[in-house]
Amino acid sequence: MLEQSLLETLMDKAWPAREREDTGEWVLRASQGVTQRANSVWPRDPGCGAAGSSTETVIAAGVRAASEWYRKRRLPLIFQVFDDPRSATLNTVLDGQRFSKQSETKIMVRDVGALPLLPTAHSVELSEQPTQEWLDLWWAVDGRGGGGELAIAREILTGCPSLYALVRDDDGVPAAVGRLALVDGWGGLYSMATSAGHRRRGYGTRVLSALLDAGARRGLQGFWLLVTAPNVGAQGLYGKAGFSEYGSYLYRQAPLTRAPGGC
Repeated sequence: MLEQSLLETLMDKAWPAREREDTGEWVLRASQGVTQRANSVWPRDPGCGAAGSSTETVIAAGVRAASEWYRKRRLPLIFQVFDDPRSATLNTVLDGQRFSKQSETKIMVRDVGALPLLPTAHSVELSEQPTQEWLDLWWAVDGRGGGGELAIAREILTGCPSLYALVRDDDGVPAAVGRLALVDGWGGLYSMATSAGHRRRGYGTRVLSALLDAGARRGLQGFWLLVTAPNVGAQGLYGKAGFSEYGSYLYRQAPLTRAPGGC
């Protein structure tokens, strides 16, 4: 069984930030605001190593230090908080400081054995670097920003060994893409995206099939993926592919401070 602490470590390695500071308990990550994951605190030890009645005080001090770290980078303070009993005191502190709750995300996992029968993936193109067509399709579906932000996103995507899958329609037009991050013998499925004009036609399933097959051939121990809580359609697809829900997390963002108004 994949342990929670190991899974969090794999996830951090699969989406590496451009800048990071490891305090020992928390990992502060920044990438000029490109994606919440790469611009958030990973509270590896949500209690900051504290015990007893001083825990809230220690966490509050850690929040203040993290706030200053992100302020210097002109970024909001965001925590990636896992739905875990260890996060209870951290959530209490964040509640008291009116941190919002955003982007609830489900974590799903599956092992390699008994891969389900999926549509053939023979027409799916696999590569070890994202092509420009791959990047263009993914960014058109999931991207936020222009060319500068895309360049940073590409750094994140290629920050660990990965496989990139692309499938075309009958006219040769890119229809769907996906990424399999290869981390310490495990595979993380990321950036699954289908263009608006190609949805509900099986292209995403073909990408998923190709990446699972490629991972199995490489001897991976298992797979994980992340899917937003409202996206029940994708959750159904992954369930049919043998994935089961493992846990969840959400992002907690500090309230924005407004500069004095003027006319």
